[in-house]
Amino acid sequence: MSKFVGIVKLTHDPFEAAQNVVTQTFTAHGFEQVARLDDLPENVPVAVARSNGQQICLIRTGNGEVAAVGNLCTHQEFEMALGDTLGNGTIECAWHGARFDIRTGAVLQGPATDPLPVYDVLLRDGAVLVGPRKAP
Repeated sequence: MSKFVGIVKLTHDPFEAAQNVVTQTFTAHGFEQVARLDDLPENVPVAVARSNGQQICLIRTGNGEVAAVGNLCTHQEFEMALGDTLGNGTIECAWHGARFDIRTGAVLQGPATDPLPVYDVLLRDGAVLVGPRKAP
């Protein structure tokens, strides 16, 4: 039997208790679960929201990594998750064709001139956790 008390889930199952500790630890360090790896198709951008409402675009690459970038194009604030990934670590905005590196956020093709914000990602037991913004 388990019971929710705020953010902590009390349980008698040792495995479930260990998972709660892991989740709490990552949350305390700025990471929070935003998706499950199984819910992310390869090379398809997916929009998610952090608990503070911040919009993130996740991209699961063919080699099993997940990248997280800001979900708004820096050119005209169009949703990046509505764009395409080009399979080479590049995401393209569907509106005007700006292209960005999903690992660094760097502009690879205009009309955008500013990079996308990029976020740290951890994969733990099938969970996708997004953390703080990486330094530019």
